Amino acid sequence: MTFTHFDPAILAAIQQRSATDGADNHQRMERLLANLPRAMEQELTERQRTLLELRYFRGLTVSQIAKELGLSKSTVSRSLTRATHKLFCALRYSL
Repeated sequence: MTFTHFDPAILAAIQQRSATDGADNHQRMERLLANLPRAMEQELTERQRTLLELRYFRGLTVSQIAKELGLSKSTVSRSLTRATHKLFCALRYSL
């Protein structure tokens, strides 16, 4: 699964924040957005990418994700936490 688009509301919020934080932050956010799809593809498992898509791009709750995928809520929560941490570690130097 390759992510080439992002929710317009998320992009608008990021752009709004970067506009209010100045040019330096704008450049950092541009680098982050440019590196995010590659980091997701390289650093995360297919299941982690699916969980992140369901949680952050489709807006499902942990309970809804667990029910849809037939997993326990604790497994979903733990996997989301690990995926988020992996992305943070992969992207922190791109900022």
